[in-house]
Amino acid sequence: MSVSVELENLLAKQAITEAIYRYCRSMDRIDVELGYSVWHEDAIADYGAVFSGTGKGFIDWVSDFHRGIVSHHHQVSNILITVEKNNAISESYVTVALFINDSEKGLMQVRGRGRYLDKWSFKDDRWAIDKRQFVLDFATIAPAVEETPRWGKRDKTDPSYLLSNVMQIGV
Repeated sequence: MSVSVELENLLAKQAITEAIYRYCRSMDRIDVELGYSVWHEDAIADYGAVFSGTGKGFIDWVSDFHRGIVSHHHQVSNILITVEKNNAISESYVTVALFINDSEKGLMQVRGRGRYLDKWSFKDDRWAIDKRQFVLDFATIAPAVEETPRWGKRDKTDPSYLLSNVMQIGV
């Protein structure tokens, strides 16, 4: 493989990795527009029994769900990406923690672990998801011991957006 192809592949892998990270940010900040940016317009989202439809439809659905719960946090790791010209596949491990008020049980903590199996393509001058299959490996639900005060916000008033704005204007 030539150095230029290797460099192109590394650039593609970095762009895809950053898109995966932006997806998590869009989930935790309930940033719908940022969430849309990770998917191509005709993308398919398969989250098993939870959701099956378009990428945009998933963002709308999960954002509404997140607004109705107390708190949530998503992390990704173990990102493996294979690039072949303008197409790629990736597997990312994901951990989600949710705090949910259950009318009968009180504050509950849900922890899920699974994987995103994504098909990507480079079109319209960007890497974005064509199809995602979420695989749930396991989940636990338990009473929350206590909820601690949060500094983070679930919208664009979160401190991370201020940092982003500073970086964009070069200050």
